[in-house]
Amino acid sequence: MTENNLNRRNFLKAGAVASLVTTGNYAFAAGADKIRVGLIGCGGRGTGAAGNCATADKGIEIVAMGDLFKDRLEGSRNHLKNSLGDQCKVTDDKCFVGFDAHKAVLATDIDMVILATPPGFRPYHFQAAVEAKKHVFMEKPVAVDGAGVRRVIATGELAKANKLAVVSGTQRRHQAPYLEIMKRIHDGAIGELVSAQCYWNQGGLWLNDRRPEWSDAEYQIRNWLYYAWLSGDHIVEQHIHNLDVINWAFDTHPKKCVSLAGRQVRVQPQYGHIFDHFACEYEYPNGARVASYYRQIDGTTANVSERIVGTTGISDPNSNIKDHKGKNLYRWEGNYTDPYVQEHIDLIASIRSGNLLNEAKRVAESTMTAIMGRMAAYTGREVSWEKALNSEEVLMPANLGFGPMPVPPVAVPGQTPLR
Repeated sequence: MTENNLNRRNFLKAGAVASLVTTGNYAFAAGADKIRVGLIGCGGRGTGAAGNCATADKGIEIVAMGDLFKDRLEGSRNHLKNSLGDQCKVTDDKCFVGFDAHKAVLATDIDMVILATPPGFRPYHFQAAVEAKKHVFMEKPVAVDGAGVRRVIATGELAKANKLAVVSGTQRRHQAPYLEIMKRIHDGAIGELVSAQCYWNQGGLWLNDRRPEWSDAEYQIRNWLYYAWLSGDHIVEQHIHNLDVINWAFDTHPKKCVSLAGRQVRVQPQYGHIFDHFACEYEYPNGARVASYYRQIDGTTANVSERIVGTTGISDPNSNIKDHKGKNLYRWEGNYTDPYVQEHIDLIASIRSGNLLNEAKRVAESTMTAIMGRMAAYTGREVSWEKALNSEEVLMPANLGFGPMPVPPVAVPGQTPLR
């Protein structure tokens, strides 16, 4: 399926445009100091992001919500009413359900929107939000294939032209220890970067048992983690955090990738068709090699971290920098704001000041880094950045609706084609 085919799908068209007041050279909420926020995607992360946003600024009002499923929306709305009090002002007529819910939310008088549906929808919802002239907070990852990444990059440029702020859910970029230590790395504290390692190894995550009334499509969307068209596989959905840190340290994206990965433990049909472990080697433009490890298998050793190696030292960018003799040259020891809240503080401050943040390209490139790792794993081939970014693969089904939906076969390295 081509990108043009996908553009014609009615449920992904942008909704009506709500007006904003333009003050100076940036868009800002009409009225006083209130910023009216809509939520698209009312699962656990969307509900959490709405709470984080309200915590970040008492001028935030959550006023509209949309989700594919009524039960998810109602549960989220009740939680937000109980936890946020007067900051949750969502009335019955501002609650929208179905594949067109994002259009209805964007047609309300919101100033900013939180995008937190499964990642497969993100490029289309982001485009619709920017075309509707809304400031955007969007959860990571922001796509599941090269076509989606290209759409996000293009939409990010449109956001700049429309004077809109865009922040993504890569919260380490807003976390004080990472910010301070990355500054020191970029200032040469460990010399030239020559290699790195990153890890997100953990046990399994949630699974919703099938109900008789659910169609194939509904079952997959309610268990979106296990289907690449929705999550990108877990290397994309979660390991993007660590890969984003590596790109941050090197101040660029990798040029190619190879991978050994597979599906060893989670082989039952309820786990869809994704892999349960990945080991990737990325090569960066300066020749540095980065080892990337990701696993979701119960009973295994947990490790979520990054390690940056330079010619004169080594850093755990979450906490310290050391020289090669092991002496602790710098360790972060201060307190800091919860980065899930800080990213919203930074976004809202940029909206209020007019010094608009735009993280679209950066998070798109980190998403692409994870996608090329999946592509290398599924095919057993070396994958270049250019091949991954310009891939013709589009994972979103052509005619999405509630009904039958076959599960793609599990990828077989050496047999699955590189597209």
